[in-house]
Amino acid sequence: MIRVAALGSGSSGNSLLVQADGTTLLVDCGFTMKETIARMFQLGVSPTDLDAVLISHEHGDHVKGVGPLSRKFGTDVWCTYGTYHRARDNRFSSVRLFHAHEPFVIGKITVDPFPMPHDAAEPCQFVFSVGNTRFANVTDLGACTPHVREKLEGVHGLVVECNYDNDMLRNGPYPPSLQARIRSDYGHLGNDQAGELLKDLDHTGLQRILLGHLSEQNNSDAQALATIEAHVSDRHDRIKVLAQHCCSEWFEVSAANVVAKQPQRLPDKEEALAAEV
Repeated sequence: MIRVAALGSGSSGNSLLVQADGTTLLVDCGFTMKETIARMFQLGVSPTDLDAVLISHEHGDHVKGVGPLSRKFGTDVWCTYGTYHRARDNRFSSVRLFHAHEPFVIGKITVDPFPMPHDAAEPCQFVFSVGNTRFANVTDLGACTPHVREKLEGVHGLVVECNYDNDMLRNGPYPPSLQARIRSDYGHLGNDQAGELLKDLDHTGLQRILLGHLSEQNNSDAQALATIEAHVSDRHDRIKVLAQHCCSEWFEVSAANVVAKQPQRLPDKEEALAAEV
């Protein structure tokens, strides 16, 4: 079983807790150290509980508090070479550099990073595995590449970016140049793109769909939900929107909860003859 909770998700800060079998990871740390600690305590987690902080890329809404947190509590920080060298504050207590095509293990959790198209130095996201249970975080990407889709196949839960609604972005306050950046293949994923991705990924074992990184100017909870529900045919209660300014609840996924469909057995010849009598 893997459980996750967001400290917050959006342009003002992103941070996700991932727990399994006594291991606790923090994915990104986009709030100040003080705010990060306060939000973790709301979820029953102390900074001293963290086994590591994983950084997806160097943008401020993902790394604001990671330097101070690492230095104060001696926390290991895992990131790619590009992210480490481009980060404004990379004076970490301990840094573990990884390649975005090579899985690694922290405690009981296997971390499978994968590169994504975004306007950062060497961005990546992650699939977390414990036994047969898999959970993915996939935000801050402008396009769903074949490699991204391959990595996400069969996950039991995921955070997926729903940054903008097309009409709200087009008619919103952003200048054309910024709109073009957001819509580009190295920008962000819109509601429609996320819906198409989920339509392709959906399977009986997909237990939790968390919508993250919503723009406060160019999207709304209702619009994101409506779009995703239109692409995912059933079980809409498994879809939740992650808030920017408060923690989420804890969400759990487990491969053990997946009930395999039993193949229908064709009747043998004697059964068929008996049925005809």
